[in-house]
Amino acid sequence: MSAGHRHGAPTGAGARYRGRLWAAFALLGVFMLAEALAALLTGSLALLSDAAHMFTDVLGIGMALAAIYAATRSRAGGQRTFGLYRLEVLAALANAVLLLGAALYVLVEAVRRFAEPPEVRAGPMLAVAVAGLAVNVVAFALLREGARESLNVRGAYLEVLGDLVGSVGVVLAAVIIQTTGWVYADPIVALAVALFVLPRTVALGRAALRVLVQAAPEHLDVEEVRRTLGAVPGVTDVHDLHVWTLTSGMDVASAHLSVDPATDLDAVLADARARLRDTYRIDHATLQVERAGACTPIHW
Repeated sequence: MSAGHRHGAPTGAGARYRGRLWAAFALLGVFMLAEALAALLTGSLALLSDAAHMFTDVLGIGMALAAIYAATRSRAGGQRTFGLYRLEVLAALANAVLLLGAALYVLVEAVRRFAEPPEVRAGPMLAVAVAGLAVNVVAFALLREGARESLNVRGAYLEVLGDLVGSVGVVLAAVIIQTTGWVYADPIVALAVALFVLPRTVALGRAALRVLVQAAPEHLDVEEVRRTLGAVPGVTDVHDLHVWTLTSGMDVASAHLSVDPATDLDAVLADARARLRDTYRIDHATLQVERAGACTPIHW
């Protein structure tokens, strides 16, 4: 006897924040063009790095939105038995790759500029940097809440966070250059921004890959889940247990439960599903309940 259980049609956590993503996308997109033009006019690497990073923000948020729309409009069925929910995770991984590429480019360019520091127009650089800081603060506020629930939104949020820190650095560099004439502040800030972004990029990529390889969620102890199911009255053994994440906020599980012959199978199913839902927030669980000795465990 088996049962799959789910409360309603699942929706990725990122879908609830599409309005905020659209607002951040429009705001950053407009300012990115202005900042890129200003970087060319002022000769500032720090400003150019901020514009390049803002470009990854815009592209990343655009992919996040595309993934959310594709996931919410595609229903499970046919050959896509889980719909397209994994697109959110793929978008997060793509964001991580973009961030890594931008950070490495700035690192290389910063090292080159230490050898040949160009002239930088600090006045216009400062004005654009302050405006960029304000734009990033607004985008940061728009995405902060959603980043706690959605890996996809978290990718966009981390990009904006890195850009926010970068904007602070650009403002600082512009002030130093304008007051002291020390042009090395420009590549130093660009280098610092790149080093700030790198570890967060790696963390995001690892989180996305963890979902894609169907590893158990980090916050769940699989053996604890096994013990919880084993504690259901009548259950004598738990095997073929699998717990994984479909997309942000959607953990799923499957397991075989061996039970005593005198046990009420419906009661076991109901109790096991309730424990998974109430203890681990796993709403979708496929459980195979069988008499003890009726199934040979599969060793993966």
